[in-house]
Amino acid sequence: MPSQALIDQLETRRQTCQQRAETILARAKADGRDTLTPQEDAEVHQHIETLRTLSQRITDETEELRRGQIPAHLRHLSHATQDRRSTPMNPTSNVYRPHSQTSYFRDLMRVQLNMDDTSESRRRLAAHAEEIATDFGTEYRDISRVDGTGGYFSPPAWLVNQYIEFARPGRPTANLAQRLPLPGGCDNLNLPKILTGTQTGIQTADNTAVTDVDLTDTFVNLPVRTLAGQQGISIQLIDQSPVAMDDVIFKDLTADHAMRLDQQILYGTGSSGQVLGIANTPGIQTVTVSSLDIKGVYSAIANAIQLINTTRYLPPEVIVMHPRRFSWLMSLLDLQNRPLFVPDANGPFNAAGVIEDVDPQQIVGRTHGLPIVVDANIKTTAGAGTEDEIYVMRSSDLVLYESGLRARVLPEPKAATLTVLCQVYGYLAFSAARFPQSVVQLTGLLPPTF
Repeated sequence: MPSQALIDQLETRRQTCQQRAETILARAKADGRDTLTPQEDAEVHQHIETLRTLSQRITDETEELRRGQIPAHLRHLSHATQDRRSTPMNPTSNVYRPHSQTSYFRDLMRVQLNMDDTSESRRRLAAHAEEIATDFGTEYRDISRVDGTGGYFSPPAWLVNQYIEFARPGRPTANLAQRLPLPGGCDNLNLPKILTGTQTGIQTADNTAVTDVDLTDTFVNLPVRTLAGQQGISIQLIDQSPVAMDDVIFKDLTADHAMRLDQQILYGTGSSGQVLGIANTPGIQTVTVSSLDIKGVYSAIANAIQLINTTRYLPPEVIVMHPRRFSWLMSLLDLQNRPLFVPDANGPFNAAGVIEDVDPQQIVGRTHGLPIVVDANIKTTAGAGTEDEIYVMRSSDLVLYESGLRARVLPEPKAATLTVLCQVYGYLAFSAARFPQSVVQLTGLLPPTF
């Protein structure tokens, strides 16, 4: 006969088994692992099977104990109540009849859990399904996930810990510049620059005059600018949200700060608090692409390289272009329909360039002996309003001074409305004017077709 002591003993064994399984999972999580070892996986599955067995036995023993506690003259009422509660059937069913010792849900559970010897359960379920399918005298009503017909019992799950971030480009061009810490205690940086240099010459004879030309100098001014952003958050949202909303906001502000800084490096106007970006720096050189094909672009890049070599007298270091322009280069084919830009691993022969990666935050390929970096912050609205640009440059001649990115949480300014202000800000100074001849801008790049 079942007893409460036996049920308690089974419950203790089930709790112990569950704790052992949870210990294995917790150990894997503490080690930073997303998967279990084969041994751990086998142990966890064994514990799960044991849990199923114990749970079924506890259910059976509890039911038997409950039946034993009901007076004999009332037990038939108990059976009828149980059958009506647990059997979705026609009362005239020949398979799951009222007062029957079989149960529709018990058979269904045994089959779903793959318990031992489920042949009889499967037979009864199949017979019941056939009986229902051929019973045209009884009306059956279905429920679904539509609200009002069962849908409220299937609510949506809000996976807030897996929220989708707002997509933004990073700061590839800014990362190419020579990056230095911003000096404190000033709002302008002045870099002395030799404007015209000294000269040497042949001494025509002993004791005659030596060439004597004085150098002249000037300076390049780099004003210190502020790049900042903020977001107000209600205290209620911070307190009641299941995720750290301040972390969500700061992460988004930081990503936008990186994008805006890169856009300043490329296109800052030098006025209204902006730095003077590459495209607006006086003295940078320009090459117009003669035709929108591999010949026109390939020749224009070669021309840009020679301009830097013959005016800066040092080699260029990188080519920067928009992702769509590099994808267009990858799509170009020769007269035999062979790609002109091919993966480096293919051992290219007579290729116009090689492909190394498709990551928009790093080097994606090479051509003319130079790495190619793509930057989605490059405009596609230049020229007639639809063109993009390519920059060939000696990036180490660009100089970017930055402070660390700083964050603040301010409850006081909007305390009257229970609002907290989250801010990020940083200081920067930039110049491409040290050697403007180190940058060549390729123009005339009409929108590509694929």
